[in-house]
Amino acid sequence: MKKSRWLPEIGSVVTYIGRASKLARGAFNVRVVAETSADRMVVEAIGRSGSPVRFTVKRENLAPLQPGLFD
Repeated sequence: MKKSRWLPEIGSVVTYIGRASKLARGAFNVRVVAETSADRMVVEAIGRSGSPVRFTVKRENLAPLQPGLFD
């Protein structure tokens, strides 16, 4: 049985689970900006200087927000 793949909607806020342990224990919230090729997504986060930063991540490293986080 094949596992169904989760696809975040453009404009939604999701959790990025990165490999770098320096970044908020490896996970932080980002906004999905666009879908690109090769199963990747363009996301936007707040950078160190406080300005928005856009970068591309693999879709497998994105997860839905925990329930009730922004309710």
